Amino acid sequence: MRIAALSDFLLQRIDRQSGAPVNRQLYQVIREAILAHVLPAGLQLPSSRDLARELKMSRNTVTYAYEQLVAEGFLETRVGAGTFVADTVPDEIPEAESGAAIPINPSSRLGLSLRGSQLVEQAGAYRLQWGAFMPGVPDVTHFPTKTWSRLQNKYWRRARPDLLTYGQGGGYPPLREAIAEYLRVVRSVNCTAEQVLVTTGIHQSIDLAAKLLAEAGDRAWVEDPCYWGTRSVLHSLNLKPVPVPVDSEGIDLRNGDWRHPPRFIFVTPSHQYPLGPVMSLSRRRMLLEYAAVHNAWIMEDDYDSEFRYNSRPLASLQGMDRHDRVLYLGSFSKTLFPGLRIGFLVVPQALAAPFATGLSELYRGGQVFTQAVLADFMAEGHFASHIRRMRVLYEERLRLLQGAIERNFGDTLPMSGGDAGLHLTLGVPDNCDDAVISRHAQSAGIIARPLSRYYMDARTARKGLLLGYACVPNEAIAPTFDR
Repeated sequence: MRIAALSDFLLQRIDRQSGAPVNRQLYQVIREAILAHVLPAGLQLPSSRDLARELKMSRNTVTYAYEQLVAEGFLETRVGAGTFVADTVPDEIPEAESGAAIPINPSSRLGLSLRGSQLVEQAGAYRLQWGAFMPGVPDVTHFPTKTWSRLQNKYWRRARPDLLTYGQGGGYPPLREAIAEYLRVVRSVNCTAEQVLVTTGIHQSIDLAAKLLAEAGDRAWVEDPCYWGTRSVLHSLNLKPVPVPVDSEGIDLRNGDWRHPPRFIFVTPSHQYPLGPVMSLSRRRMLLEYAAVHNAWIMEDDYDSEFRYNSRPLASLQGMDRHDRVLYLGSFSKTLFPGLRIGFLVVPQALAAPFATGLSELYRGGQVFTQAVLADFMAEGHFASHIRRMRVLYEERLRLLQGAIERNFGDTLPMSGGDAGLHLTLGVPDNCDDAVISRHAQSAGIIARPLSRYYMDARTARKGLLLGYACVPNEAIAPTFDR
């Protein structure tokens, strides 16, 4: 571009009616022209006075744009000569030793890696996180906000610096102690506070354990169906999830499975997600002995253990472990509220110190302030009281949903998982497409996750719908299911 044409070029691209500051517009237009090679390196620009006169704007407006571009390296000033477009274009792009460019996954127009493409294409996260019948979401409207606010304000009044900076080690010590005490009493977990690591939830707990205990390509047995997040995290770390079917006694390992020991065994023994069966004692003992012999790690996700309606709470698998092969995972997402983003990972004593170091090194811990509030919330008994109240409410809503299903279908459609948790699974006939039913329900404003999407092995996938009742008001359950 010739310098004489610069003012016309700029006037065509500056909109004085847009409301955006003119000096900022001028800066952006010149900047983009340099990046696009419209203004070549070495081109001398008019003085700020001359350009301001040609553009009919104040000199300060042009000066601002020039100074900002000089500060960012797009322009350079030469004493006694003027302002020029800086030469920032590389002479050549260095080649790799092989002379070949890094291959791009051809299936991805965005240039995502194969792993990244698979993660996005197979994502299980749902855009809606509230309403009938979203599974796994508690009723956050019943959370004791006044109590939480009182505890929070107590810490704000003190404003302790150690609660507002980065976290260190495995988390806020009083919270680790409160979690350890709770797990010892309620879930029969054998642990000390030192073995408890405070994480942001199940995903981070799995990510940390896999990074510290596994190598790329290691195998991991996962229940089929299972929580989609487990598979996503494992795939993202280049681990190989191996689907293992589930029956009425939990994970159902066949002879062929035993011959190829994995690095990890992921199970939800107290309430299998999403089908709901409880793992039998014989299978629990078999898994523990197998893991000890083959140096496998059992990852126990104690999903929904607090909400049981027809039976007493079950002891954890970790509490039976005599060989230190179980890592115990949990979170407060279902018991309190998902947005809290606080979970916990209980590791064997020998792993406590390296895991605490790894947690700080990889994730730069924080939320110490919130952890302190939660520690008091638990220590003062509010956590236990809240769970008792919500257990009564959720059981009532479960019965209302079961009644609505029976009124519409009698006993023709099987229900499972209704003894515990925040959802039940409703089976549908094999000739139905549960994904299509789910889409039709969504168009009517109703969430019904398709069961088949939770399976890795499509050949064994059962058809059904996951129906969460916890976050649905009592009076809305029946009419919504009728729709």
